[in-house]
Amino acid sequence: MKMKLMIVDDHEGMRNSIRALIAAPGDTVVECGSGDEALLALNDFKPDCVTVDVSMPGLCAFKTMRAIRDAHPAARVVCVTSHDQPDYRRAAFDAGASGYVSKDNLSDLYLLVATKRLLTRPDPKLVNPNQQHDSRRPAR
Repeated sequence: MKMKLMIVDDHEGMRNSIRALIAAPGDTVVECGSGDEALLALNDFKPDCVTVDVSMPGLCAFKTMRAIRDAHPAARVVCVTSHDQPDYRRAAFDAGASGYVSKDNLSDLYLLVATKRLLTRPDPKLVNPNQQHDSRRPAR
C-alpha cells in the first residue's frame, strides 16, 4: 500500500534515517525542518503518517502535532525524539500523537508505520471494478 509520509525534524541526517526506515517504493515523502514548514506543506499534502521531533526551532512540536491532527484526523502522528520524559510523552499524546518513539529505538517507529500501512484502505478509484474477487478471501 502506497502511503504519504511527512517527516518533521530539524536534522537532515535524522530525516534521512527515518525515510530509509519507513518509506517503501512508491511512497510519497515530504520532509520538513520545522513545525512551521510542516503546516505550510499541509496546504498541498495530506499525509497518512507523520513523524515529529520534539526539539525544533519555530512552532512548538506539540502545537504542530495538534494542528496536523486537526487538519487530517486520519493521519497517524508519531513523536520521534531523544527526550524520554513522562511530561513530554503525556504532552505528545494530549496533542494527538498515536505513538512516542525514542530515536535510540527507531525499530518501534517501523512497527507503528507498518501498522498504519496495513490499516490504510486503498483508494476506490484505483481498484479495478472489473476484477473478480472471491468473497471468502481478502482481495490482493
